[in-house]
Order: sequence, then C-alpha cells, then structure tokens
Amino acid sequence: MGKTFQKNIKALSKKDSFLYETLFHNANGYIGVRGTLEEGVPADYNTMRGTYINGFYDIVDMKQAENLCNFIEKKETMLNIADTQTVYLSVNGESFNMAQGTIVKCKRTLDMDRGFTKRDVVWKSPKGDKVEISIKRMTSFEELSLFTIEYQVTALSGNVSLMFSSKHIPEVSNYSDPTDPRLAAESPKFISVVDDGISDGISYALCETSRSKLKCCSVVGHEITDKKARLCTAKGEDGAMTCDVMSDLKKGESVTLIKYSIFTDSLRCDEPLTAAKEKMKKVLGNGLDYYYKKQAEYLENFWGGSMLEIHNDPKMNEAVNFNMYELLCSSAKDSFGNIAAKGLSGEGYEGHYFWDSEMFVIPFFVLTDPYLAKMLISYRYRTLEKAKENAKLLGHKKGALFPWRTITGVECSGYFPSGTAQYHIVGDIAYAIVNYYLSTGDLEFIKECGAEILIETARLWLDVGNYVNDTFRINDVSGPDEYTCMVNNNYYTNRVAKYNLIWAVKFFEKLEEFNMAKELSSKLKFSKNELDEMKEAAEKMYFPKIGKDGVIPQDDSFFDKPVWNLKATPKDKFPLLLNYHPLHLYRYQVCKQADTVMAFFLFPDAVEKNTQKKSFEYYEKITTHDSSLSKCAFSIVASKLGMQDKAYKYFGNSAEFDIRDLHDNTSYGIHTANMGGSFMAVVYGFAGLAITEKGISIAPFVPGKWSGYSFKIRFMGSRIRIDVTKEEVSVVLEEGEAFAMKIYGKKTKITKKKTVVKV
Repeated sequence: MGKTFQKNIKALSKKDSFLYETLFHNANGYIGVRGTLEEGVPADYNTMRGTYINGFYDIVDMKQAENLCNFIEKKETMLNIADTQTVYLSVNGESFNMAQGTIVKCKRTLDMDRGFTKRDVVWKSPKGDKVEISIKRMTSFEELSLFTIEYQVTALSGNVSLMFSSKHIPEVSNYSDPTDPRLAAESPKFISVVDDGISDGISYALCETSRSKLKCCSVVGHEITDKKARLCTAKGEDGAMTCDVMSDLKKGESVTLIKYSIFTDSLRCDEPLTAAKEKMKKVLGNGLDYYYKKQAEYLENFWGGSMLEIHNDPKMNEAVNFNMYELLCSSAKDSFGNIAAKGLSGEGYEGHYFWDSEMFVIPFFVLTDPYLAKMLISYRYRTLEKAKENAKLLGHKKGALFPWRTITGVECSGYFPSGTAQYHIVGDIAYAIVNYYLSTGDLEFIKECGAEILIETARLWLDVGNYVNDTFRINDVSGPDEYTCMVNNNYYTNRVAKYNLIWAVKFFEKLEEFNMAKELSSKLKFSKNELDEMKEAAEKMYFPKIGKDGVIPQDDSFFDKPVWNLKATPKDKFPLLLNYHPLHLYRYQVCKQADTVMAFFLFPDAVEKNTQKKSFEYYEKITTHDSSLSKCAFSIVASKLGMQDKAYKYFGNSAEFDIRDLHDNTSYGIHTANMGGSFMAVVYGFAGLAITEKGISIAPFVPGKWSGYSFKIRFMGSRIRIDVTKEEVSVVLEEGEAFAMKIYGKKTKITKKKTVVKV
C-alpha cells in the first residue's frame, strides 16, 4: 500500500476538522497550505485557513508593560498570504458542504510516496442527488512556488448540473488566540493589494506588507476537462477574483477542474509579479501530470536515502514515516528560511525558528540529506551580523548571540527569562555545525561559514562568563527547562559552551593546518591571545558539583528548592505554564523538559554512566514533559543507559505525538522538533549510533515487540543500510566509498559485501 496516512470520516466534527487542517496540510519547504476544506466549515467551527511562505513576515509591536533598556519593542510574525484554496461546488443548485446533506463515506489521505493529500467523498445532497467528489492537493517539490488542486466530480444517481466557483482572495488575516502565549494575540490584516487583475483568464495579485514592506505575489490559473464548459474569471466588489465554470453530467460521467496557484516573494526575487507570471506560463505548458511524475520521482529519491522501517509494528512505522515526511515538507530548501517550530502547517509560535532546528532537525538531515542540513546552517550564517548586533544590545562587547526566536535574525521573544536568557542556543548552533562536519568532512563549508560562527559564538562565552576561584562560570542564564530560569551555571549551558569553545579552537587550528585560516583571521581580527583565552575557559569550565546521592544538579541552586508534587497536581493544571505564575514555578524543583538529561545525550562521555543513571531517575520524577521536545530526549538517554523498556515507552509517545494529538494542540501546527527527535530515538537511541572525531559506531538493540528495524544513513559521502534483528546486525554499503565502522565496539570495514554481526 505504500507510505500513507488515512482517516475515515463519518461526519464533520468540530475538533477533528481543526486537527485535520494540520495533519493533512501540504508543504514543500517554501510554501505551506493548511488542509482546510475547499468549501469551508460552518461559522461556529474553529478554523485556521492559511497559506504561508517560509521566511515571509511582517513586523508587529511588542507591548511591554515596563519598557526597560533594550527590551524588545517589535517582533516579526509569519503571514497568512492569499487564499487560493477556496473552491465552492453546487450540485443542481445546492451547495456542497460536509455539514449538510449526507456523507455516505469520506476518507482523507496523505500519500507520502506520491506527495499529495486527497479527500474522497460520496455526498448526497438534501434533495437526494448523489455525487462522488475526489480532491487532490499538492505543493510541488519540482517547482517550489506551485500549489495545485485537482477537483473531480462524478455523477452517481442521475443527471446533474454542476457549478464550480473558484476563489482567489488576495487580502486575508492571520489567526489569533489571546488566551494562549504560543499564538499571536491579535489578527490584523498585514498585507494589502498594490496591483491585481485578470489577463487571459489568469488572475494575479501583488501584495505588500504593512511594515516590513516585503512583497508577495499570487497567480492563479485553471483548466477544465469538460470541453463544452467555459471558464469565466471576474473580480468582485470584495476584491476577490472568481473563476466560475458550469458543467452538465449524465449518470456515471465525471468532470475535473484543475487549479494552479503560483506564489513568489521579494525576499527571493526582485520582481515577484513578473517571476510568478513566467512560472505560471511554464506550469500550464508542462501540465499537472508532469508535476505529479516529478513529485513521485523526488520522493522516491528521498525515501531511497531516508528509509526507516520498523518490522512487525505497522502503527509505529506509519508514525515514523509521517514524521520524516513532514520534516522534509517543513524544511527550507534555501538559506532564506529555516524550519519553524510548526513547520509550514500552522501559525503556532508565529512561524519562528528556535533551537529546535539545530538540536532536533539538522541531525535528521545530516544523516539523510546533508545538503539540506547545510542550507539550514547557512541560514544562521546569513543572520550572523544580526546576532552580533543582538549581543551588543544585551551589553556584550564582542561575540554573537543568536536570538531565541526569530525569522530574520532579530530577537522576537518578549519574555526574556525563558527566551533571550537561553544563551545555550549559540552552543546548540555550534554543536550542529560540528555534527555536520564530523558526518561529512566538509572543511570547505567550515572555512566559508562554520568557523566564523563558532569563533563569534565562542567570543560571546568569553564575555558572558567570569572566573571565580580559577573556574570559568556562566551566571544568570536559562537552560532548556523553561520552568527554571535565570540561574547560575546551568549544567547543560556550561556543557555546550565548553564544546563551543573547544571546537572554535579546533576549527581554527585545522584551517591553519591546511593554510586556510589567514583570510578568516584577518576578517575577524582573531588573535592568538583570543585563541588561548578560549582554550583556558574551556579547560576551566565550572560544572555544579555532584551531590551525595550521585545526582548532577541542574544548576547551582536547583537542589535548594522544594520538590513540586507532580502526583498531587490535577490533570487540568497541565501544562503548568498556562496555569501557574512563572515565579511560582521557578521556586520549585520541577522541569518542563529534558535539560541535564539532554546534556547526557549530547555528551555521553562527560560523566560516568552510574552518575547519568542516578540523575536520569531523579529528573524523571520531576519532569512534566509539557514540552514536545522532552520525551524523545528521555528515550535516547534511556537507550544509552540500558533502560530499554523506558526507552521504548518514551519513543512511542514521541513518535505518535501529532498523529494522536497527545498534547491537544496539534491543531495549531505540527511539532517539527519532536518529529526529528523520534527519528533520533531510533537511530541514536535503539541503534546506538555515535559519530565523533574517532569515527562512526553503532550498538543496536531491538525494543519491545518489534522483530527488528532497518534504516539508511549517510556518512562521509557514502550511504549505508543497517538491518537490525534480535539475532544479528547487518550493514551494507549502497553508495560511495568503503569506510570503517565500529559495531559493538569492534572495528569493521563496511563495503558492498554485507557485513553480518551476531548479537
């Protein structure tokens, strides 16, 4: 049956309808279109009808009750642009609507092999006319600006007169919810039309944002299979452009309306209207079947290099494939964008990019598509100058401080204790760059981008920290756990800071070794004194002392606080951030997500396994997992500590997080970081993958009821396939040069001849 995700629908449901807008959205990394119904939903239904361009934004004011020095006064927000997905259908004068008439049957499908979503409906009108409706939607990987709708109607009960009314609505508003801090509080209309019209039946609209003054263009064209039908496009008083077409069908006959939408923006092209019209001409010339064919070819190549199959557990296999597919759809294919917390599936977190990209998504692409990993890192390099400006705003004399949440590189977090204070993001970015290098050996990229980022972020740590009793300490920062903010010597932060400092030195010295450092040194005015300062700070980095019980404190004061009683907390009080004042949370030992535990994944050899195990068990009892990023990290560390049952349980929750809507908020968008984390839970966790300066190694086990699992990864330009069963591990080289890998600690040469190791 291939890789599909399906839902059978008996009747329109308020909750499910909103959720399915996310689960059946279409995206390709450039544009994203919510899976809303073409005909819409009743007025009392919650809906987020949206189309988005990665990195396209406007500026809104950030209201501060007390506007202190260099507080954020404005932020960027991702925009809902033109609505081109609206298509109304009338059958013998009655409007097709899932909330009226009778739904004889309905199925929604996400086809991950062919790259489209589909809605198949058999509908009986209130007067008794029965039709079969099949609607296929696609955002093209071949032409990233293209979104298509193929709308087919078949007469089942007798002759029918159909009327399609296809809309092109240039001016739309964003979604809002003032009760949820994870969403925008207001929903003004951010864009206005500066030029629109209809030419040769093709409608176009060039719009400009209110404050960023960016432009986006939408162009819409149609085709109809009924040769007798005539397409008529006109502009209404409301500003919408409508293509009307009528078609008469006899019983058993079908008609198909094809709608092509092209989107362009001024970030990526100088003349978005001209570019959009040219693209539409090309698309109409190629035809829809051409793009279906190219879509299938693209995904065949993707799955060929990104395969992860779970044996004997189709439910988990479906969930993992869904997550991997959504990562591909969400990730920018150029350096103008990145990957938002919600991808391009909804407006949660306003389309902002977080540390999620570096810690949870880039690791997936490093192993499956290193080029896309490089594009995501390149985005950070494009925003490096803004990171340096951000550091100065925070009072730093030197260095680069990347913003906690952003679109273009400026800070968009209004609450600094759990936002800007998370300085660990610069270490996370450094870690991702090193991870990319260790997996690809791409020293040229390090010369062009990576080393500069690491040196500038290392400079920041030198300015942030200070020496006490000959130890380097980092005060007043927040770690990943947002229920514990503004602390001294957060264990995770100090670990990534040390790593950042070490690798800034290593990269510079490696470039010197290959006579590649002179230009960089001159550009950055980087001296040997700074190099020595980085070495010293790394060597003398302070970490909270391990307690008598063998547990690593999350920070200097963590164990001075009382423990929050999670068992006594009512279920309706979760997530805690929506029900308790932040200061109240900060005064307790309670964790929103993996913090110290996350450090054990990134730095497994930093402390003894026994210390990690005791610490894991301690933090497990006080972690709410209110963050979607948490359980995947706990799964990976549990695997590495030999807690196989726990690892599997945490993985299951992570893998099905969005498919089962486990936090009851997937309606606002998918959780891309968790999706990457579920992949890592298998590959880094169950398979025990490790990539270090010493090379690559695996130490797999098979969890739960699985009979085994298989996956493919890339390393140093080669692609390998790994098959794991309860009896043996086999590895074979599929592409590239042979290389050495450790399997259960024993070095083995991986070639095109299958290597088999007994468990």
